[in-house]
Amino acid sequence: MTQLQKGLLFAVIQVLLVSSLGAKLLWDRGTSPHGWAETRGYDPDLPIRGRYSSISLMVRADRIFPGHPVAHLNTNVYLTVENGRVVANPADHYTGLTVSAPQFLEGETLATLSPSVVYFLPEHAADPLIGHRNGTLFVEVTVPRNGPPRPLRFGTKVGNDIVPLANQ
Repeated sequence: MTQLQKGLLFAVIQVLLVSSLGAKLLWDRGTSPHGWAETRGYDPDLPIRGRYSSISLMVRADRIFPGHPVAHLNTNVYLTVENGRVVANPADHYTGLTVSAPQFLEGETLATLSPSVVYFLPEHAADPLIGHRNGTLFVEVTVPRNGPPRPLRFGTKVGNDIVPLANQ
């Protein structure tokens, strides 16, 4: 086998690996449930800067913090989607997802999901987290079977409905 053939074989293998990751993400997007979660944006202190927003998701946590928060901070959870909203449920095994800092707002118990997620912005899009009050901006996420949720698009609450933002 010549050096050129080895190089081409290596390039084909690399393309297949990257394509398989893209195919898995598209498969998850098409088959996993989607739901909305409130956002809390923050600016990470990272040496590598880019066109992204780091987002803390606020998920419904009624089943984890019934009534008032006791000492159940950093509770291990798995996520489901109910009535279009992301809900945290107590897990009996390690999932890599935890909730903490419960808040009681408008009859709902919300908790901060860890780890946070990153939303990569299109080149000319404005950062939707700038100029929105906390609790008014939502993000639609795909909830895969394993791992953290994957953000899809932003939305805002209008009445009782969540309406996707245009031009994202």
